[in-house]
Amino acid sequence: MSRVSKPYEIVERALELSTADGCVVIADEESSANLRWAGNALTTNGVTRGRTLTVVATVDGAEGTASGVVSRAAVTTDDLEQLVRAAEAAARSAGPAEDAQPLVTGVPASPGFTDAPAETDSEVFAAFAPALGDAFARARAGGRELYGFAHHQMTSTYLGTSTGLRLRHDQPNGTLELNAKSPDRTRSAWAGRSTRDFKDVDPAEMDAELARRLGWAERRIELPAGRYETLLPPTAVADLLIYQLWSSTARDATEGRTVFSKPGGGTRLGETLSPLPLTLRSDPHAPGLESAPFVIAHSSGDGGSVFDNGLPLPRTDWVADGRLERLTTTRHTAALTKQPLAPAIDNLILEGGGERSLEEMVAATTGRALLLTCLWYIREVDPATLLLTGLTRDGVYLVEDGEVVGEVNNFRFNESPVGLLSRATEAGRTEKTLPREWGDWFTRAAMPALRIPDFNMSSVSRGV
Repeated sequence: MSRVSKPYEIVERALELSTADGCVVIADEESSANLRWAGNALTTNGVTRGRTLTVVATVDGAEGTASGVVSRAAVTTDDLEQLVRAAEAAARSAGPAEDAQPLVTGVPASPGFTDAPAETDSEVFAAFAPALGDAFARARAGGRELYGFAHHQMTSTYLGTSTGLRLRHDQPNGTLELNAKSPDRTRSAWAGRSTRDFKDVDPAEMDAELARRLGWAERRIELPAGRYETLLPPTAVADLLIYQLWSSTARDATEGRTVFSKPGGGTRLGETLSPLPLTLRSDPHAPGLESAPFVIAHSSGDGGSVFDNGLPLPRTDWVADGRLERLTTTRHTAALTKQPLAPAIDNLILEGGGERSLEEMVAATTGRALLLTCLWYIREVDPATLLLTGLTRDGVYLVEDGEVVGEVNNFRFNESPVGLLSRATEAGRTEKTLPREWGDWFTRAAMPALRIPDFNMSSVSRGV
């Protein structure tokens, strides 16, 4: 009869079964809770549990070290040997791994490695759900309808290696998206929040924000495509800079394939990207944005290596005082490019020294400008310049001399985040934000609003 073991026991048993020259085992224990609502009423809720086990086998050969990676869900002790053998077979049938490095050693064991995984359940919404109900009542009385969802996930990751590493990280991750619509569906506004525990989100505050935006949208103004002074809210800044971070691998830059490649060879490290004193950084210990303090790599690729599993992650400044400071590297690509080791980290923070809120930046606007809500459907057009295209969504508003005077049509934009940093004339106050486009993959971000004097709205979009 199958026995479902504790996560650390699964890790230890898989390592015992391994006959490879090296082995990494990652057990991810996940639990999640969610609420969904439509038309000012809850529609569904649920709780899930799951386990995924990843085994990385490494095999030394005359030409180098090969790796084999196999991941499977709902693994029990009876499944372990088959899983381990499959990873070893994959390694033995593969050629030498380009990113091969000695497995990491010498990292102190995490406290609580043998403890039960952290879990979430519907109790995470104990205070939030009644407050949401109150927001439904206010919205109903105000003639608007609320739609959206709240999702909370807890992932406990246990990482063990044949070199003695025994590491653990508990990652809470919560997202809240709230959409308000007029009853005739002609007006729509969106707000989102990222949270660790739903104790710092206020549905009443979000509903008030959405009500104000729906009020702005009562006056409709048509504008043509063109370049406009534009206020990018923190969520839009996050979406653009997350894509920039994903595109900042040192190897691609060194080989001349990205916006961070220097004409004639090399990289743009050390160059000034912005006249503002902007610092773009990642820090696994950033308060409220905590992420894994060591590498967790379930596969190898441009941004990570399974051989680096367990490598400690320090704070890393990607841009410092407006200057390009680091590009992402694994141990392999750091040696290849002769650049410092700088693995990717699962949060992103932009600081520019500004103190103004987005509302204060609107009030300080002279002349005419656009205020965005968020961006979506972002796609890359040209990696050499990191030109991106995408659409505005759920509200673009016209600001005239410090006041919002109405809603304008949506646009398709064509812009490079690197170009935007070079042209930004103001950065506001940094605050936690939820990326609208990338929120399914990257939620831990803190950004300021940015003022761009000539944001390129390349064409009019008729979507909401």
